[in-house]
Amino acid sequence: MTRTLLPTPWRRACLALLAAPAIGLGGSVWAQASQPAVVYDAGGKFDKSFNEAAYNGIERFKKETGIGYLDFEISNDTQREQALRRMAQKGANPVIAVGFAHTSVLEKVAKQFPKVKFALIDSVVEAPNVQSVVFKDQEGTFLAGMIAAMASKTGKVGFIGGMDVPLIRRFQCGYEHGIKYANPKAELLANMTGTTPTAWNDPTRGGELAKAQFSRGVDVIFAAAGATGLGTYQTAKDQGRLAIGVDSNQNHLHPGTMLTSMVKRVDNAVYSIAMAAKNGSWKPGTTVLGVKEQGVGLAMDAHNAKLVTPEMKQRLAAAEADIVSGKLKVAVYSAGAGCKF
Repeated sequence: MTRTLLPTPWRRACLALLAAPAIGLGGSVWAQASQPAVVYDAGGKFDKSFNEAAYNGIERFKKETGIGYLDFEISNDTQREQALRRMAQKGANPVIAVGFAHTSVLEKVAKQFPKVKFALIDSVVEAPNVQSVVFKDQEGTFLAGMIAAMASKTGKVGFIGGMDVPLIRRFQCGYEHGIKYANPKAELLANMTGTTPTAWNDPTRGGELAKAQFSRGVDVIFAAAGATGLGTYQTAKDQGRLAIGVDSNQNHLHPGTMLTSMVKRVDNAVYSIAMAAKNGSWKPGTTVLGVKEQGVGLAMDAHNAKLVTPEMKQRLAAAEADIVSGKLKVAVYSAGAGCKF
């Protein structure tokens, strides 16, 4: 009896599926062997924020190319290295790690798989097979601070960060600079949710912190805390105050009380990385995306149209132009110097 073998790429795809039931398949069962892979950060791919932006980017890639992808959601830090290694072993190219918390493990795994293309979102790993994409978060949060100060009637605005790490301190620094730029007399009240990865996925705590700030006179809060921010936005809705979303456009969550969202185009970054690998134009190195590159900005749509006045838009547009030209330098937080502007 003659045996008919599947072509090698199909055999690899089938073996990959059988070998790893724990790895999710975001595309077709018959996805190509060179399909990309995404390893999400804590909070899950449907956090309506940072991770979900990455998910939207890889979904766009799948829809446009017909190529499936592998993905995995981290539930604890010990899974990071294993997830990246298993994706590489399956022949995924590129393997995209979403979030700065993957930095140290990616440095290790990239060395072990020198022929595999890796990408890191929100941090930098310098290696010949790693592409890093970072954002000028402070520029986007500066604009968020401006609009918060302009919309506030009490002169008190709030900030709720997720995990207390330099990245979120950078968010807060840019936000505070924008507040003072728009209204030097405005006051900022700030809280961090916690010091562990669970700080990204605690809506109850986000709501509690928001209630505390609102009780002290705050009437606009910017939450840079992943899924934790969902509790903040709900509390703002319940109390008739304003909230600002983060990373993805979250204006639609509570139309009428979501002032805007500080959008971080993680979706475009993930899409571009996967597409470059497919087209053969992928290159290692570091890409930095700010206002000039349209990597960060504020979301304006029908959901917040009544909350943003023409005067606000005019002042924001002027600030954006000054950032792009270099006339306006947004403050950047550093562990040694803190936030100075």
